[in-house]
Amino acid sequence: MNHLLLGLIVLPLLGAALILLTSDDSQFGLRNIRFTALFATVLTFALSLLAWKEFNPASADFQLVDEAAWLSASIRFKLGVDGFSMPFILLTTFLMPFCIVASWVSVEKRVKEYMMAFLVLEALMIGVFSALDLVLFYLFFEAGLIPMFLIIGIWGGKRRIYASFKFFLYTLLGSLLMLIAVMVMFHEAHTTDIPTLLAYKFPAAMQTWLWVAFFASFAVKMPMWPVHTWLPDAHVEAPTAGSVILAAILLKMGGYGFIRISIPLFPDASLFFAPLVFTMSAIAIVYTSLVALMQEDIKKLIAYSSVAHMGFVTMGLFSLNAQGIQGAMFQMVSHGLVSGALFLCVGVIYDRMHTREIAAYGGLVNRMPRYAVIFMIFTMANVGLPGTAGFVGEFLTLLGAFRASPWVALFATTGVILSACYALWLYARVVFGKLEKPGLMTIQDVSGRELAILVPLVVLTIWYGVQPGAILDVFAAPTEALLKSTQAAAQAAQSVASAVR
Repeated sequence: MNHLLLGLIVLPLLGAALILLTSDDSQFGLRNIRFTALFATVLTFALSLLAWKEFNPASADFQLVDEAAWLSASIRFKLGVDGFSMPFILLTTFLMPFCIVASWVSVEKRVKEYMMAFLVLEALMIGVFSALDLVLFYLFFEAGLIPMFLIIGIWGGKRRIYASFKFFLYTLLGSLLMLIAVMVMFHEAHTTDIPTLLAYKFPAAMQTWLWVAFFASFAVKMPMWPVHTWLPDAHVEAPTAGSVILAAILLKMGGYGFIRISIPLFPDASLFFAPLVFTMSAIAIVYTSLVALMQEDIKKLIAYSSVAHMGFVTMGLFSLNAQGIQGAMFQMVSHGLVSGALFLCVGVIYDRMHTREIAAYGGLVNRMPRYAVIFMIFTMANVGLPGTAGFVGEFLTLLGAFRASPWVALFATTGVILSACYALWLYARVVFGKLEKPGLMTIQDVSGRELAILVPLVVLTIWYGVQPGAILDVFAAPTEALLKSTQAAAQAAQSVASAVR
């Protein structure tokens, strides 16, 4: 039996345990804590590359399966990955070392607890993307709230308590319905094993209620309009690395839930509710883009931008065609890189000026030319410029949406124009213009440590924009398998409807 996935979960936890035993009474101890966290995350990334080497992207089956008895014969500790989950595990393990390095200087209080929280969070996020049992999925999904709640509430900004509780309550309340749905599914199918449930046909009426229950959780997590209001507050108050993980990974757990559970397990309900999701997605894209135009806080603007980009994801997923689904999955990966990089860019100037107000900046190109170039690349990717990773996902999701509903796709396309407006407006205000603010006269350009964080993200953003097949090919096999099952469900529903008539 392959234990690579179990190792990916255990390694960060071992790092956290080692940090727990390390004294933080001296600078030497704090240095050891930071290096232990970095070493644990780098080692986890190396192990994920080994898992990728063992993974066959041409197969739609679950691979690297690791199973053991757990709560009962029907509820087991079962891990496995397919083409939908493997890229997100790689994205998680790839970004985590950058988060540790980004916090190297900026986090000065409770360093020990901070590093432990990030390592535990990493283990839980990997667990979400590798769980093949519904109970296990739920536990990982919910447990991830705890370290992020602490990261925002302890190391956040002035309104950190309000933001952390709002984040926790929104996501927890949404997930209570998911817990009820899991219990109903166990009562109906007598198992919580996801591969077994994929072959089980739930009654159409039951699918409707189960779909709604899971939707309540996943919609809040993404977050979808109108349950998105927790995200801007959480982003603004979270420390830089917290914002990176929140935008790059935690939001993707909602989209992953749709593609892992909602669509394949409840195909009839997914077809029925697709118009509703389309409408909510289109509204989210346009509305949050307009709200982003009104922001004076850099982080809050990028946060509303994330809600708009997640609107493209849900629109693509529920187009239920190959272009839409693959575009949505690609969009989640590319948004993880680009949005994470944008929050790191905000952290660079915040560490120097201790403000995120757009009005506090201007003319940075005169003092920070390297920063200006890096920030420009990520801004263009966020807009969806061809040649960057941001373009591929948006184009494919709009293409898939057009095949499903031309009018919704046309309305959503205005969001692309609006994204260019708020992103370029932000860049012009911060980077261009005259260098007039006294505090900016001596500001320093990006350091070697910051370049080590940002340059790899620049390379991947451009590389995946030019060579998107490296990611799209991984999604191809599971997308084909998913569409076969949903098309079969649609044909069965049409047959029943014809018989009734």
